[in-house]
Amino acid sequence: MKKKIIVLTIATGLLLTIGILGRGKRDSLNLPDMGGVYSVSLDNLDFSTEITGMLSEGVIDEIPYEEYEDVFAQVQSVSGYSNKVLRWGISRRGFGETPDADPGAPELLARYGGVYLGDTSKNIIYLTFDEGYENGYTSKILDVLRNNNVKAIFFITGPYLKEHEDLVRRMVEEGHVVGNHTIHHPSLPSVADKELEEEVLGLDRAFKEKFGTNMKFLRPPKGEYSERTLAITQKLGYTNLFWSFAYDDWHRDKVRGPEYAYKKVTDNLHNGAVLLLHAVSKDNADALDMIIKGARGKGFEFGDPNDLLRSN
Repeated sequence: MKKKIIVLTIATGLLLTIGILGRGKRDSLNLPDMGGVYSVSLDNLDFSTEITGMLSEGVIDEIPYEEYEDVFAQVQSVSGYSNKVLRWGISRRGFGETPDADPGAPELLARYGGVYLGDTSKNIIYLTFDEGYENGYTSKILDVLRNNNVKAIFFITGPYLKEHEDLVRRMVEEGHVVGNHTIHHPSLPSVADKELEEEVLGLDRAFKEKFGTNMKFLRPPKGEYSERTLAITQKLGYTNLFWSFAYDDWHRDKVRGPEYAYKKVTDNLHNGAVLLLHAVSKDNADALDMIIKGARGKGFEFGDPNDLLRSN
């Protein structure tokens, strides 16, 4: 079945002067609410394809990009940046070896303050969890992190904040970082400038209302981005955080056991690793204690996620 695409357009002059904006000025934006965080539900979100690009097992994304890549490029923007859709991808090289990213991607990320690795000269690694929706395992994950004195970044969506404020509050109170995964989980190159701003800032506003602080990190849904989305979100004060390890762990019906998850992660540890795990995975929740202890046994330690922030 072919994927239908809605092209959003905006007229010249609608984009606010984002070049002068940063974390301290987000609240001054006067943007439409798009229905708001509190009116959106999980039924409005698409999680059918969680990560695109290449993993060591090969191409995991089944959407034929040729059907809509050119359409994304037609999204009108006053930013002046390329909107060619890019799909974050890495090729794993095994234990102790830094994965290969797509050619040119690390340079593009660096130009706009994006990050996918920590310091590769140090045996420090970082845990991040994508929390598009809740599947009953986050409390256990938080228990394991607390018991092992590890801090992580949890990337949440609008419905997650709306429906699971108790879990988000626990993340904050236990010293974790809560990152922005947008309100509706769209592919960011598919939305126009104004909607892009509201997707991230609308969630940020709701988060700040509850917890008194802005979000610092953004993870583009599905791993899809463009020069335009990197530039706009950087100017809004975000560090776009990608990853140097991920695997196909978002399928709720694909349970392969904690040993599988443990081996998949620990066989690919490397200095500066940014690990992406999906919290909907029973395997990940059951394996997390083993993963943390196993990584430490192999000489790694877990770093403070704030060390990955880039100055914007």
